[in-house]
Amino acid sequence: MTSELPYAADAEVSLSYDELEVLRIQYQKELSQGYVTVQTKFNYAWGLVKAPIREHQVEGVRLLQEIYRAEPTRRRECLYYLALGHFKMGNFDEAKKFNALLMEKEPTNMQALSLAQLIDKGVAHEGYIGMALVGGAAAIGTLLVAGLIRRATRK
Repeated sequence: MTSELPYAADAEVSLSYDELEVLRIQYQKELSQGYVTVQTKFNYAWGLVKAPIREHQVEGVRLLQEIYRAEPTRRRECLYYLALGHFKMGNFDEAKKFNALLMEKEPTNMQALSLAQLIDKGVAHEGYIGMALVGGAAAIGTLLVAGLIRRATRK
């Protein structure tokens, strides 16, 4: 039996421009009429979070947070996409927080378990980049100090 979890495909699959545009038009139409249904707002936020453009992701997370605060019955739905949005933006601490809340409610949720693995990989990757930057800075610092010592001993 394999331990592979179903992949959190939402992490990489975006809507087409036309698909997102349909959601945006519906949202803007309701907004101009003075009342946006929770479902329309959620659908638009969902599409924005899945988008490859950071500004869209930020807006999607903002809309999901509004729904999360205002609609207690929709919180569970929002948790995964809040975690996903933060993951896609590189906010791994926030992604972990929202995903952990979902996993408290649904410990066997396969998407949440898969997303947890992706978040952990993102955190590890970020750590490797940090270590590489520190290592590079240390190497440059060592070269500078060695150069200064060399200059001082020549005089």
